Amino acid sequence: MLAHCGRWHGWATICRVTDEVGALAGAGVGGFDERVYRAVLAAGTATPGDVADATGTAAPAVVRALDRLRAAGLVNRLAGRRRRYTAVHPRTGMAGLLSARTDELDAARAAVDELVTLFEAHGSDTGGGGAVELLTGREALGHWFVRLQQEAREEVLSLDRPPYALADSNPVQPQILARGVAFRTIYAPEALATAEDLAELADLTARGEQARVLPGLALKMSIADRRVALLPLTLDFRQVRAALIRESTLLAGLLDLFDSYWARAVPVPAVGDRPAEPAADPLDDDDRALLTLLVSGLKDEAIARQLGWSVRTMRRRMRRLHDLLGAANRFQAGVAAAHRGWI
Repeated sequence: MLAHCGRWHGWATICRVTDEVGALAGAGVGGFDERVYRAVLAAGTATPGDVADATGTAAPAVVRALDRLRAAGLVNRLAGRRRRYTAVHPRTGMAGLLSARTDELDAARAAVDELVTLFEAHGSDTGGGGAVELLTGREALGHWFVRLQQEAREEVLSLDRPPYALADSNPVQPQILARGVAFRTIYAPEALATAEDLAELADLTARGEQARVLPGLALKMSIADRRVALLPLTLDFRQVRAALIRESTLLAGLLDLFDSYWARAVPVPAVGDRPAEPAADPLDDDDRALLTLLVSGLKDEAIARQLGWSVRTMRRRMRRLHDLLGAANRFQAGVAAAHRGWI
């Protein structure tokens, strides 16, 4: 969702002032972001200070919300050195978000078909009925996600994409990484949609996580030591249901699926993979907006349109950022910028 919640591999989240549910939640707009959007709509043209006064919120939180709304195509920043914003017509802006949500639901339905195929091929081999355990509720899901990591001795494999079910802090991953357990995670681009997401990923890769990005990722799961998997059965977290899958041919099928996704995904560089950092931050606000949009999964034409540029200008600036950051692709550029503290 657009409202930022710190993410721990798609299960637990640390929600800040943006942890609200509003009328636009179904389109992926958090409650706080919706309040900011409504304030800009009411004002016609507004600065972050204007919106902060209207919402009774600190200006830095408003600036982050405006960045998210801009990336989502709901507000535009006006030209000039002073930050001023105007709202995109709701019918136009929401149409794009609803279309993207429809695409996500279509991808999820396709993933369900894929899982059904796996289950029909392997589900009968369940070790006497003990290989698959159904979990219901956020508490059970959170308990098993923490336990799965704590009991891992060699590696944890994860597919990470929104939406996220839980709203409790889950600080176990840094502890498990420090213990020497390997983490390999494949992220959907929409899981890295904000500067905060990229900064969190930068911290995890600095601690040793191996990360890759795969557009179109429709599943989320975690597997510990290739012997037990935790798999949500729905992306509708109003009714949390998941499956705990132990050693079986069904688990083997999920491992094959992860390995095939890993081979297709784009690597994200770790801290040691980057060139020496320049002394100063050379990015302007447009560069930061471009980096945020580059990892969002939008096509070049859509990014250029949201920034008010031609496609040629967008690609020229993208190449400059790649060269500046020593990045081979757009996802690497976003993470490298977050490592440097530029976004």
